[in-house]
Amino acid sequence: MAITFEVIHKDIAGRVGKLRVNDKTVRTPALLPVVNPHLPLVTPREMREMGVEALITNAYIFRRSTEFHDRALAEGLHGVLDFDGVIMTDSGSFQLSVYGEVEVSNRDTLEFQQAIKSDIVVPLDLPTPPDAGPGRAARELAVTMERIREAQALFPDANLAAPVQGGIFTDLREEAGRAVRDLDFTFAPIGAVVPLMESYRYKELVQVVLAAKRGLSPGTAVHLFGAGHPSMFALAVAMGCDLFDSAAYALFAREGRYITPHGSLKIDELAELPCACRVCRSMTADELRKSEDRERLLALHNLHVTLAEIARIRQAIQDGTLWELVDERCRSHPRLLDGYRELLAHVAELERDDPVSKRRFFYRGSETCRRTEVLRFHEVIPRIPLGERVLVSFDGQGAPGFDTVLNFKPPFGPYPVELAETFPVGQSEVPEWDDDMVRSGCAGIRSLMEAHPESRFTVQCGEVWTRLVLEEVPDAEVLHEQV
Repeated sequence: MAITFEVIHKDIAGRVGKLRVNDKTVRTPALLPVVNPHLPLVTPREMREMGVEALITNAYIFRRSTEFHDRALAEGLHGVLDFDGVIMTDSGSFQLSVYGEVEVSNRDTLEFQQAIKSDIVVPLDLPTPPDAGPGRAARELAVTMERIREAQALFPDANLAAPVQGGIFTDLREEAGRAVRDLDFTFAPIGAVVPLMESYRYKELVQVVLAAKRGLSPGTAVHLFGAGHPSMFALAVAMGCDLFDSAAYALFAREGRYITPHGSLKIDELAELPCACRVCRSMTADELRKSEDRERLLALHNLHVTLAEIARIRQAIQDGTLWELVDERCRSHPRLLDGYRELLAHVAELERDDPVSKRRFFYRGSETCRRTEVLRFHEVIPRIPLGERVLVSFDGQGAPGFDTVLNFKPPFGPYPVELAETFPVGQSEVPEWDDDMVRSGCAGIRSLMEAHPESRFTVQCGEVWTRLVLEEVPDAEVLHEQV
């Protein structure tokens, strides 16, 4: 197969990378806009001019189209769509998820995708809905894997994608990921997640994606099928998703909905257009509402906003500030916040991929205390060599009679002065201390005490924190006056 994936930068489990498909390269994270040849509100040529490097279209629609079937076979998709970037084709599994059946076999769709010169070919996987039981999910996963193996056998040189199915069952998703890894695929879409996103079940989405990632090879490019709204891209990238496909830019436009990075608004209710794209700066909200070209203009705006969010995420990964962006985006909806908190519940998994040093650490509330940087600091500080009598000073003042004096900075905890300029202590910005961050710092004290049972610990914290420190570090001597 001629699909390769190279990771250039990392943050949390997010990657900036290069997906190479034959002689074409796609920067990731990347958006693949969905193109319906019968209803192109934004043409592929226009998308290319907007910076789109890859798109996705539906082979099943082309196969059944009286207008485009023969042209696609004669000219190939790139000729029909007038697009010289990467074109991925869906096999018809979307129609299968909607209608329950399609008039095409796995072999038929694979042969047709090859014939119309698709760059990335997808077998006819079975998308298991979230309400399916474990028995059905396991049976349909077995069929999907059988079809993936059939695709490999029939077209060993094709650029095949291997969809990861398994319903909402994390054991099946992980099993599917391992099976795809064992077949040596470098491109794996995670399928049948649209119903979770449509019903705002982001907590389950996080569980499903992380389970699939546990099974997949770290070198696999992961495509999240149907993830179309920019408000959840940062969360998905933090989980380790590299590519998305979206019809939302067009579907929302037809419904009169105006996409923002935080959600969507009804154009009929807007007094202003809060965006810097060329559409929004060339007219007023009232002019857009009354335009005969309203759907197309809304689609252009929606696509501009969606692509801008992808670029913003790539920059955040390179800056080491993806956590801050995830935190900001996930506070735009309570269910996204559920997803964010579920992601933090898996921070031990994420810590293995997260870089050890970054540009900065901003404290943004209690969720910040559960981030990878805090977990790693608590794992590392037990290595600090200590004397018999240890003072942890909240105000940074030393005292006679102690063999070791450590400063204290929440949410991390105790640290020697030699680490004051290193990440994360030296590059962290925290507001006035609150209970959550100090409790997190006390967890760091406990980690240090557990690693050094031979040492005696004193915490000098000032009267305001005495009660909390007594609760969190009961085995230490606590002083609220200068020692």
